[in-house]
Amino acid sequence: MYKETVLPRVLEQVVNCKDDLAQYYLMDCIIQVFPDEYHLQTLETLLGACPQLQPTVDVKTVLSRLMDRLSNYAASSADVLPEFLQVEAFSKLSNAIGKVIEAQLDMPAVGAITLYVSLLTFTLRVHPDRLDHVDQVLGACVKKLSNIPKLEDSRAMKQVVALLSAPLEKYNDIVTALTLSNYPRVMDHLDIGTNKLMAMVIIQSIMKNNSCISTADKVEVLFELIKGLIKDIDGADVDELDEEDFKEEQNSVARLIHMLYNDEPEEMLKIICIVRKHTMVGGPKRLPFTVSSLVFSALRLLRQLQGQEGDIVGEEASMTPNKIFQLLTQIIESLSAVPSPELALRLYLQCAEAANGCDIEHVAYEFFTQAFLLYEEEIADSKAQVTAIHLIIGTLQRMNVFGVENRDTLTHKATGYSARLLKKADQCRAVYACSHLFWVDDQDGIKDGERVLLCLKRALRIANAAQQMANVARGSGGPVSLFVEILNKYIYFFEKGNKQITSSAIQGLIELINTEMQSDSTNPDSVADAFLASTLRYIQFQKQKGGVMGEKFESIKL
Repeated sequence: MYKETVLPRVLEQVVNCKDDLAQYYLMDCIIQVFPDEYHLQTLETLLGACPQLQPTVDVKTVLSRLMDRLSNYAASSADVLPEFLQVEAFSKLSNAIGKVIEAQLDMPAVGAITLYVSLLTFTLRVHPDRLDHVDQVLGACVKKLSNIPKLEDSRAMKQVVALLSAPLEKYNDIVTALTLSNYPRVMDHLDIGTNKLMAMVIIQSIMKNNSCISTADKVEVLFELIKGLIKDIDGADVDELDEEDFKEEQNSVARLIHMLYNDEPEEMLKIICIVRKHTMVGGPKRLPFTVSSLVFSALRLLRQLQGQEGDIVGEEASMTPNKIFQLLTQIIESLSAVPSPELALRLYLQCAEAANGCDIEHVAYEFFTQAFLLYEEEIADSKAQVTAIHLIIGTLQRMNVFGVENRDTLTHKATGYSARLLKKADQCRAVYACSHLFWVDDQDGIKDGERVLLCLKRALRIANAAQQMANVARGSGGPVSLFVEILNKYIYFFEKGNKQITSSAIQGLIELINTEMQSDSTNPDSVADAFLASTLRYIQFQKQKGGVMGEKFESIKL
């Protein structure tokens, strides 16, 4: 009765009244008053009336409300979904929207896009498995947008963002969105700011859902989508971006690189090459953020290769560790354009450790050479030099791939740089750190007690010189904490069984520190006092413990 008598008569009245306010109100009444299943069974009749309404009627809101009602109805129960398929609701709504947009030539862009957002919401709820429907809606939107020279309406822009966000929210999986061919085409119509905003939404979706993007072609599409973040788009005002926002954006891109992973080394190498291609055009401001992630991705691939050592025989020649090390060198070299020598030095040392793990001596040596060159030529700031030399010493100490000759060369370099730092205190700390290069506590590690003692004695001489300089400059002694630090090194090597470090040497050092502290009563140093007290307590504890260690410490008088 509703289908054959009530609705046709009511719609006839609505169309014939020719009053735009009345038409809008009456159409809204029909949609809100009659039950959902009635609308579903009479969809064609109801939609057929829309293009006949006055051009000034707000048809987009009428249609949006109808689709919202039907969407909620579809979501209410799975049993009603067959009805939607039976009446072909999607294609009818899609055709009706197309006709309305054609009929209303002066409809603003925001109106048309709002309709597409409602249609997309409808199809995502009713037919979530039909990706072709989603792509069709995005395609229709692209067609509409391509007729507009430049989208400047901020409300329309918000609707485009809503259109692009809907599939991400529905599928909780960016990989699904990457299969939609029209998705990137819609993004191309966004202005620069909104494009970046949308790129951040995509990255956040990947993070939230822990999505793993594992094929090279999907990575290609993804990086096309987020290109607003990884390179300067023509026409963008580079200077107006807030520093904090820029850092957050680039850190997000760096985190994203870690989410790209494939168990197959061949595919993983392709992914790394694609990421490299896209990120290398980012310019000097972006490179420090992305290069590190890229380097660690390549190092992860290297470990992957090591784990599959037995399977590599039949693999392509491109998948040798040497090839990956060449790629790593090229990636890190790109930082010279920034320039960012401290970061490059850290990355070279990481690669040297990886080469050590792969047991490739000449590659590890080359990475150390690059690190030393950067130290010599690029790092001028004294604080940065101190950090760099400690990093070099720490990495070199963990290396076991070097033969005697190469190790001696690098160790000699490191100790030479340590003694040439600007401040005496920094010199002293770097020199006593070098003592660890001659005593590696592994099964077959180096144990050269004599050179350890030489380093510690040299550190003592430098500490003495620092003390005298402080006396001359300030009329009072410098910090005795340096002596306490050296004492701790003596105790460390004494425990490790270094025959050159005797209990009498430790005894003498304790007496020297006590003398210095008494003579420096004008300038008490609570930190050094506490440090010394802790050290002496430790010696006392070892004496009381007994056993072999207790015997060793017994002769030290406190």
